[in-house]
Amino acid sequence: MLIFLLAYLGGVLTILSPCVLPVLPFIFARSERSFRHSGLPILVGMAVTFTVLASLATLGGAWLVEVNEYGRYLAMLVLLLLGLALILPSWSERMMRPFVAMGGHLQQSAEREGGIRGSLLLGVAVGFLWAPCAGPILGLVLAGAALNGANLYSASLLLAFALGAASSLAVALLASGRVVALLKRSFGAEEWMRRVLGVAVVGGIVVIALGWDTRFLAQSTSASTASAEQALIGKLLQRPDKTDAGAARMAPPLSGATQWLNSPPLGAEALRGKVVLVDFWTYSCINCLRTLPYLKAWDEKYRAQGLVIVGVHAPEFAFEKDIGNVEQAVRELGIAYPVAIDNQYAIWNAYQNEYWPAHYLIDAQGKIRHQHFGEGAYQETELLIQLLLQESHQDMALQKDFVQVQGTGAAAPATSGERSPETYLGYARQENFASREELQIENSASYSAPRLLKLNQWALSGTWLVSGESALLTERGGAIAYRFRGRDLHLVLGAGSGKPVRFRVTLDGAAPGKHHGVDIDAAGNGVVREQRLYQLIRQSGKAGDRNFRIEFLDEGAEAFAFTFG
Repeated sequence: MLIFLLAYLGGVLTILSPCVLPVLPFIFARSERSFRHSGLPILVGMAVTFTVLASLATLGGAWLVEVNEYGRYLAMLVLLLLGLALILPSWSERMMRPFVAMGGHLQQSAEREGGIRGSLLLGVAVGFLWAPCAGPILGLVLAGAALNGANLYSASLLLAFALGAASSLAVALLASGRVVALLKRSFGAEEWMRRVLGVAVVGGIVVIALGWDTRFLAQSTSASTASAEQALIGKLLQRPDKTDAGAARMAPPLSGATQWLNSPPLGAEALRGKVVLVDFWTYSCINCLRTLPYLKAWDEKYRAQGLVIVGVHAPEFAFEKDIGNVEQAVRELGIAYPVAIDNQYAIWNAYQNEYWPAHYLIDAQGKIRHQHFGEGAYQETELLIQLLLQESHQDMALQKDFVQVQGTGAAAPATSGERSPETYLGYARQENFASREELQIENSASYSAPRLLKLNQWALSGTWLVSGESALLTERGGAIAYRFRGRDLHLVLGAGSGKPVRFRVTLDGAAPGKHHGVDIDAAGNGVVREQRLYQLIRQSGKAGDRNFRIEFLDEGAEAFAFTFG
């Protein structure tokens, strides 16, 4: 219950955030009308539209992005007509009926005293504009909802946020209505007020159309809300402690998988009496790739003795939901054990999992006896596999030897020294961006890199479109620079156009030579053909701070995240 209260309070705080500024003119343009018949329907329409759009957005489908974008265009057109009508009523009467029947109908409904339907439609239009922009608390709520899927819980959490924002706007709307009424009585300025509000509405549309609303929010946080938002985020991020002390519980079923690879669906009956190792992974995750040599070796060694390894593929990026991509990755990685496709995060949520990779070891009675998150603890996990197998087969002798594996390429173990952190290029989780220009969200823009980068800083150069997950090169010749620390550098890449994209890598301004990764040659040349993790640098000898640069010779490159080893 606490998380719903915190989400509601987070929505209340949006009245003090830069995000709400483009929305205010549309709300206050009708502040002189009856709140019950005008203001309240606007707020209800806005809250419901936002909740539906945000809930659907958790599905991560590209089609929804397009639908939402077209909805924004339509909403901007309708509200622009409303704003112009407030400024020039005679123009509205002559022009709106023949050219924009829908806008005219909405205008007529909205202009009628007590027009609940028109106010509700106006709220729907405002909801389309407000949905992509809210603040850090909404970002956290959406991230959690994306992992929970578009279910009733997620929708309720988003609705709590929307109701919080609507509540604060309602207070502002009631107060502004009294101010407007006072001005009318004092100065007889009804027509003047109408035109001022019309100018504010048109100005708000210009701000949104140019992307200034989201851009300003991305580059700054209102000083009046920062501390309160961070305090609420701290509360929202609190999670129950997960230790082996509480691990001995019944394992949830694997029935939420949308598809299975290498096996028919594995239900409770098929796994009865088996020792099961559930591995949550995703194929572009470097930490997951480094655990695969051990999982494959355990499958080969213990399958005949009753061990069943199930790889639950829970995607991090939208392209990892593509079953063709996953099938190709499973084939190329040489995975022979069953893989459950968990695109809706049903199994992830049933296990209350939060990490890639995560291993859950289940005994023959179906109880979780051990769990481990991240890389490492391989001998400990293998010893427990042996003990549980012996427990289920009393006549089996305990083996004291462990598999000896050595990962190669991206699956090679990371160095023990300090290395740069995982770095995302999409604006949703972006850090240490150092291009000279301000980041422009969801708009194609030109960027340039500074002459020098500090450690862990990165920069774009060329023309890129930055979305929540990635940066997409829209004109050939663009580049990404990063000053990193570590032995290995990997970059999750894709070809947004579907055509191969050629690229060239340099290390400290020169060809990488013997320091090249498995996906490029010594001269630094490589090609992006599929959406996956590419190993670009594998240094030999001592690894210090280095300057990395990748230049794309064709347009259409899509970059998601850097990882290091």
